[in-house]
Amino acid sequence: MARRPDFREKPKLKKLDRRDMSLKRPGLATDRTGAQTSSSPKKRRLNEMLRVDHAGEYGAVRIYQGQIAVLKARKRRGTADDDMLKTIRHMEEQEQEHLAAFNKILNERKVRPTAMTPVWHVAGYALGATTALMGEKAAMACTAAVEEVIEEHYQDQLDTLDADEEELHAAITQFREDELAHRDTALDHGAEETPGYRALSGAIKAGTRLAIRISERI
Repeated sequence: MARRPDFREKPKLKKLDRRDMSLKRPGLATDRTGAQTSSSPKKRRLNEMLRVDHAGEYGAVRIYQGQIAVLKARKRRGTADDDMLKTIRHMEEQEQEHLAAFNKILNERKVRPTAMTPVWHVAGYALGATTALMGEKAAMACTAAVEEVIEEHYQDQLDTLDADEEELHAAITQFREDELAHRDTALDHGAEETPGYRALSGAIKAGTRLAIRISERI
C-alpha cells in the first residue's frame, strides 16, 4: 500500500498575497512550459477537477482573510471574542496548506488555474468580511455552508478518481477531513443560531456551487 503523503511537511507558508503572480495571473507559471493539450476526455475532466479544487481553496483562504480582518478590527475595539479569532486563524492556516498543495499539483501537471481567480480574490474576501460584519455567528454560518459544499464536492471526486491516482486520492481525503472539521467547528460555535440562518446558508451554498461550475469551465 502506497505511503499516504503529508502535504503539511513544507516550509512555513507566507500569507496569501495578491502580488503572488502565480495566483494574481492564473496560468502565468505554466505558460512557460505549456498547458496540457491532451484531447482525452479523462484528462480534460481531471484538469477541470484540479482547477476547481485550487479555486475552492483559494476562495476559502480569501473568505477567512476577510473574516479575520473584520474580527481584528473589532478586537482592537474590544468587541470581538479572541477565541473566535484564533479559531478562524487556525482554519485559515489549514486552507493555506491545501492551497499550497494544489499550487504544487497544478504546476507539476501543467494545469492552468481558473481565469476567474481575480474575481474569487475579491468575492471571497467580500463574503468573509460581510458575514463577519453581521456577527461572529454569521461568520460561522458562512463557514458551515461553504465547507459543507466543498466536503460534498471532494467526496464526489473521491468516488470517481481512478485507482492509479493514489497520491491525489490521499491528498483529497486529507483535505476533505479538514473541511468536515471546519464545518463541525462552525456548528459548535453557534452557526445555526444566526438570524435567518437557513436563507443565509442556502444563498451561500448556491453561490459556492455556482463558483464550482464556473471554475471548472473557465
